[in-house]
Amino acid sequence: MANSIAIAMQKERRREVLSPIFALLFFCLLLFFVQGVNAQEDSVKAVDSLSLKVALLQLESDTGYSFFFNEDWIVNKKVPANIQEDGIGPTIDKLLLNTNLNFYILENEKRVILLRNTIIYDELPSYFFGRPDSAISAGNELITEKRIRPTFILKKSEQEKRQFPLTRIGRANTNNLKSSYMLKGKVTNRRTNEAIPDLAIRSKGSGQVVISDENGNYAIELPAGYNIISASAMGIENMEREIVIYNDGILNLLMEEGLQELEEVTVEADAVSNVEETSTGTETINLEESKNIPLVLGERDLLQVAKALPGISSAGEGATGLNVRGGKTDQNLVLLDDAVIYNPTHFFGIFQALNPFTTEGADIYKGSIPVEFGGRLSSVFDIRTKNGNVEKFSGEGSIGPVTGNLALEIPVKKDTSSIIVGGRGAYADWILRALDEESLNKSQASFIDVIAKYHHRFNENSEIRATAYFSRDDFSITSDSLYNYTNRLGSIKWNHRHSEKTTAALLLANSDYRFGIDFDGESNTDFDLNYSINETELKYKLSTRLNDKHDLDYGISTKFYSVNPGSIEPQGNESDIAPVFIDTERAIEGALYLGDEIAVTNKLSLELGLRYAFFAALGSGTQRTYQQGLPRNEDAVRDTISYGSGDVIETYGGPEARLGLRYLFTPDFSVKASFNNAYQFIHTLTNNTTVSPIDTWKLSDLNIEPQTGLQASLGFYKNFNDNMFELSLEGYYKRLDNVLDFKTGADLFLNENVETEVLQGDGKAYGVEFLIKKNRGKFNGWLGYTYSRSFYRFDSPFSEERINGGDFFPSNFDKPHDISLIANYKLTKRYSFSANFVYQTGRPVTFPVATFEFRGSDFVAFSNRNQFRIPDFYRLDLGINMEGNHKKNKLAHSFWTLSVYNVLGRNNPYSVFFVTEEGQVKALQSSIFGIPVPAITYNFKF
Repeated sequence: MANSIAIAMQKERRREVLSPIFALLFFCLLLFFVQGVNAQEDSVKAVDSLSLKVALLQLESDTGYSFFFNEDWIVNKKVPANIQEDGIGPTIDKLLLNTNLNFYILENEKRVILLRNTIIYDELPSYFFGRPDSAISAGNELITEKRIRPTFILKKSEQEKRQFPLTRIGRANTNNLKSSYMLKGKVTNRRTNEAIPDLAIRSKGSGQVVISDENGNYAIELPAGYNIISASAMGIENMEREIVIYNDGILNLLMEEGLQELEEVTVEADAVSNVEETSTGTETINLEESKNIPLVLGERDLLQVAKALPGISSAGEGATGLNVRGGKTDQNLVLLDDAVIYNPTHFFGIFQALNPFTTEGADIYKGSIPVEFGGRLSSVFDIRTKNGNVEKFSGEGSIGPVTGNLALEIPVKKDTSSIIVGGRGAYADWILRALDEESLNKSQASFIDVIAKYHHRFNENSEIRATAYFSRDDFSITSDSLYNYTNRLGSIKWNHRHSEKTTAALLLANSDYRFGIDFDGESNTDFDLNYSINETELKYKLSTRLNDKHDLDYGISTKFYSVNPGSIEPQGNESDIAPVFIDTERAIEGALYLGDEIAVTNKLSLELGLRYAFFAALGSGTQRTYQQGLPRNEDAVRDTISYGSGDVIETYGGPEARLGLRYLFTPDFSVKASFNNAYQFIHTLTNNTTVSPIDTWKLSDLNIEPQTGLQASLGFYKNFNDNMFELSLEGYYKRLDNVLDFKTGADLFLNENVETEVLQGDGKAYGVEFLIKKNRGKFNGWLGYTYSRSFYRFDSPFSEERINGGDFFPSNFDKPHDISLIANYKLTKRYSFSANFVYQTGRPVTFPVATFEFRGSDFVAFSNRNQFRIPDFYRLDLGINMEGNHKKNKLAHSFWTLSVYNVLGRNNPYSVFFVTEEGQVKALQSSIFGIPVPAITYNFKF
């Protein structure tokens, strides 16, 4: 038998090899022939792969057994190498090892029947009618007898109603009979060939739901036998599969995009995540969600959608930056394809600096921040760019009142690689002239942003993504000054799957932010002012699924900072301005981290993480030291220390904990708790009430310590009516140390010794967030309410370093009440109406409370810091959305948006300032949009 199979294998290979290789193989086969003659019993040996069909037919010829099988089952099947077993049974078992086939031998009739997946029992097992309390060993698992009863019979009615070909998973094994088996696989977008994260896979029988990870991998435990599973995600067409599972196995899913059922798919995935995931304070936004929300001047804006969620706000209309759970704007880590973007807004925060047609969405972490992220105290905005279409050329664009936008998706190699390119431009000068502010009537403003992303998929286990981004804003508020600021970033990321259990990502990213002022006055005071910050990051992260109970995330990252604190150069030979250059600041920041998501039981899961953060301020440069027991000012300088290039000025660091818990009371109700602490080694310097594009970033050094913070949160999450409604209630408490503020009258910019102008103190914030969301149906949307407080305290033995007598006082962005309502009504498939309502408590301000005369001069006495508030803010926006017909074969599909921003014409104050006229102090307020602002935008897609 061994000789016949070997000779058959030789005949099959003879047609495929060259004559020198043939001679070598002939010698090997001759050697095997001699060994076979000397063998006492028949055996099967193979040195290479052999067609399974050929091997089975040869066995049939040699042994006299008749084989019965469906040839479709063994197409392209090969015999594994190094077969050496005795007897007909063990030989066949070895031949079928890497297939899903079993066999049954009728010894009396000398027949062999091949079976797909299943097993034939010629007698009932002794445990078939076993007692519930008895137990036997099945493989390595101790299970009760009733749990392994083999009942894999499909009812006729189930076969008749089947919509998909039945999928059989695994090969039944009498030594591994269990009540359930593990199904694993990877989910891929059929069009783009990219992995689909956050896809919900549900077992209709058991009700169990799992979510695919960032690489599209999933694992779900299913009852043995017949199952129906469904899969759904944002923008993906729902899929159902009927499977019969006989053993652990793999099922990869190719998913189709589903634009028509977008809203319903969104609900299922998000609702499941809301209850099932262990993390607290996590929000996921797909940019399609902003499609039907009326926003200023018709622009889709992910950041404006984020502000409509509980716990996220801004200091005011037209203010750049976001405040998350009572934190400062510099406490948010904003990432675009893993690279930091320091100012993600245009035009004083009115527009986002992200192309809506190239942006896929964002994950926002305001509570349980993943262990891989660090360097900020309040939140992480992880913004993702779409991969381009790998099948055909396509594009999307819009034309609005002040902006034009275009994105193109270009296949480079079909089904393998693509490029997506997007560009935006603004023609916004007319809007400045329409603002309710006389000083801005002659102003001008414009911006551009461009982005390109290349995605290449080498194989199922390896891909590379590279992103480049640039944006620039130019604006002139006065006739003699031109302001500009730019963002530039690039990232390249290699994702690789080392094994079925372990995936890895290697990232290299660079970010650069800078601003400048070109001053051209009537006198000889022309100058150029410049500031910049640059960082480069290298990160290597891994994820390992140890088993059904443990999912590990671990890695290392390092970052290098270079900050130009500012410079002034005279413009032209006649300028009287003296040049000023501040020494460049440099530093290294690094971290090691390890996290474990533990499935303790089906109801209880834990997230445990430990991150060690390290920071070193580097030379060259000089640093002052100050005498102890004196206020920090020029009179208290003790020494000035000079550091050479690369010298370590000061180091900081420490451990950061990530703890999370989720208990699932029912499949649609859970309670979660979390705790985390963090270090932040970089700060913004500003003495403006609201954030501006010319705020500067300052690294920690010998005199300015890093900020630290901790946060604890507790939340309850409930879904109703088959996930149609989503309800959450979450409370938090946050503690901050070494937060920065400024002394009264501080001069922060171009100050070589800025530590004499700033203060470091304590902060605290707490609040409750409520969200109710209706995810599908003609009427959908959400209502969010936040009650939150944010306080700071700056205490010192010295009066000049105390604020409000050393007591806690409200921060600039303390707004106790915040209500957001987003509502959409879909009249037909093509027409819908939308509304957006916002109410916020007015933010704190400092008012002058008295005037007095001293030595012949008039002075103003101010209240305590932030003792008063500006009027409350509220705004109503309305919109009508009109889609073109949905014919498939059209050159382009269109979408019109008609919106009115601030329908009520509310004159919401942007800022309050004071002037002295005729010896009296008068309060004035400025507003950004004091009148209704209509807009019409045309969107197209091809």
